Amino acid sequence: MQVDLIETFLDLMETRSFNRTAERLNVTQSTISHRMKALEAQFSRKLFSRNKGGTVPTAAGLRFLDYAKALQNQWHEATRAVAGAGALERSMRLAIQHDLAESFVGPWLAAIRREFPETEIYMEADYSNQMNRDLAAGDLDLAILYTPHYLPDLHYERIGELHYKMVSAEPRDLAGIRAETYIRANYSPAFERVHRLALPHLSVAPVAAGQNMAITALLQTLGGAAYVTGDTAARLASDGLAYIVSEAPVIPQAIYAATSLRSRHAHQHRKIIGLMMELLSGP
Repeated sequence: MQVDLIETFLDLMETRSFNRTAERLNVTQSTISHRMKALEAQFSRKLFSRNKGGTVPTAAGLRFLDYAKALQNQWHEATRAVAGAGALERSMRLAIQHDLAESFVGPWLAAIRREFPETEIYMEADYSNQMNRDLAAGDLDLAILYTPHYLPDLHYERIGELHYKMVSAEPRDLAGIRAETYIRANYSPAFERVHRLALPHLSVAPVAAGQNMAITALLQTLGGAAYVTGDTAARLASDGLAYIVSEAPVIPQAIYAATSLRSRHAHQHRKIIGLMMELLSGP
C-alpha cells in the first residue's frame, strides 16, 4: 500500500490547494503533483481538476474519498498493531470524556482487564471533538463521549446518562444565585442548550469552563455557584465545601459509545461497551 499517495489525496481533499498541502506535508509542490499523477494513473481517471478557481475534486475523486479514508484507517491500525506487538495478543486504544474519567475510568479499565487479560489497553481522557477526529483518523478504536459528530465512517449509540447538579459555596436558594459570581459550565452543546433555556439569566456569567475538575477547583477558589456532576455535588456537600441548590433543575447529559462502522459488531468492542453500560447503570 502506497500510504503517502492516500494521505496526500486526503489532505488535498481538505485544503483544495497543491501549495497548502505541500506546506502541510513538508514536501515540494512537484512532489504533490507526482503523487497525484501516480494515483490517477492507477485508476486511469482524473481525481482533481485545477483551474483559476483552485483545485476541485472530480466525480471520481469524490467517489474515492470514503475508500481512501478506510484505507488510511486500516493502515494506522496495522502499524499500531505491528509496532506495539509484544507478549500480548491484541491491542485496543480507548478514550473517555474527561468528566466520565473522574469516576469511571478506573473501574472500567479494571473490568476490561478481567475480561481481556491478553489485550494491551491504551487509555486517554479527552473532549468529544478530539475523540471524534481521532476515531475518524483511525487513531482510536473506541470512545465514550458526550457529543457525536455522526461522521460517515463512525457508528454511535447512546449508552447512558450523567446528571449535573448546581452547587453553591454558600447556602442559597436558586433566586439568590447571582450571575456576577456564577461559573458557567459548558460541558457540551446539548448541556449548554438545556442550561440556556432553563436558566437564561445565568448564561452571561463572566467565568466559564468545560471540565468538571476545573469548575470544582474554581468553586473552591472563587466561591459562587456552578453545575458539577452528581457525584462531585454529593462529595462537596458531604465535605462541607458546598451546598446543593435543590431548586435548580438537574441537567442530564447523554453518553454515547463511538466506534468505526466495520467494528461496531465485533465481540471485543461490544463487551467493552457493555462494561461501561453496566457502570453507568450501577447504584
